[in-house]
This record gives sequence, C-alpha cells and structure tokens, in this order.
Amino acid sequence: MGSTSDKVSGMTNEAVGNVKQGVGKAVGSDKMQVEGKAQEIKGEAQQAVGKAKDSVKDATDATADYTNKKL
Repeated sequence: MGSTSDKVSGMTNEAVGNVKQGVGKAVGSDKMQVEGKAQEIKGEAQQAVGKAKDSVKDATDATADYTNKKL
C-alpha cells in the first residue's frame, strides 16, 4: 500500500471507529464501544505508517538530490 492509501484507510477506520463508539454508547453496548476503540486505534496506526512512508521517501529523495548535485 502506498502512503496515501495508508493515510486514507487510517482516516476511514478512525472515523468508523468513532461512530461505532458513539452508537455503542447510545445503545449501551460495551462490546461495540470496545470494537470502535480498537478500530480507531487501528486507523491511527495506519496513518502513522503512511506518514512514516512519506518521511522515508522524502529522505531518500533528499539524499538522491544531494548525490546528484555532488556528481
């Protein structure tokens, strides 16, 4: 998965997780609230992976630019 896909999937999971938590709270379902929190955390992790991929790409690009200028 690319960094953008990771970030989009992460935002989606985070949003769905928040909705599940709200619905679980409204209907009194501890199970749904826990599932929602787990999905929210999964989304946060996916976004972090996407951001890390961006950082690695940026560092690689900067290194390549520096190397090309030295040659």
